Amino acid sequence: MNKAELRSLYLERRKATSGDEIQKHSLRISDRFFSSFDLSGVKYLHSYIQIAKFNEIDTLPIIERVWTEFPNIKTVAPKFDFDSGELTSIEYDGETIHLHNSWSIPEPRTGDLLDPQKIDLVIVPMLCCDRTGHRVGYGKGIYDRFLRRCRDDCKKIGLNAFEPVKRIDDVGEHDIALDYCVTPEALFSF
Repeated sequence: MNKAELRSLYLERRKATSGDEIQKHSLRISDRFFSSFDLSGVKYLHSYIQIAKFNEIDTLPIIERVWTEFPNIKTVAPKFDFDSGELTSIEYDGETIHLHNSWSIPEPRTGDLLDPQKIDLVIVPMLCCDRTGHRVGYGKGIYDRFLRRCRDDCKKIGLNAFEPVKRIDDVGEHDIALDYCVTPEALFSF
């Protein structure tokens, strides 16, 4: 299937998933995340903030656990710059005030910008991915452009309620593959 077909299919699958199911999946994914990855060398972790109305996996269980168990790790969250079309990383903590941008995406209202070259690990939003780590997002290419600006050794981890599909037919040279996908049932390494 191509990205447009997969996007439509997985938007519908998400819509059919209840908020309670998403929260259960999110907690299981959080547990698997911490049992799977060594965070001792991570200084900066970038994570999307859940868009609840899209039934995304909630990253707050991961973020809050990082804040309590790994105080040496700085967390950053995405903020979209509508003028440049680029995603930026804003320092983010428990005191950060969120606003919803014009696309209804929660973002930090204020905070220091972080150079993407400093980021060690990115938790990437997605609708689905394939068995090679290529992902389908919302179709704007925002995260692919952002990930291109990160270091080559930056870990790219997707979170999803669904297992990877066999193959995305129309992967392009601009698409940046994930290193891992964490689901409630398994960890996939690419």
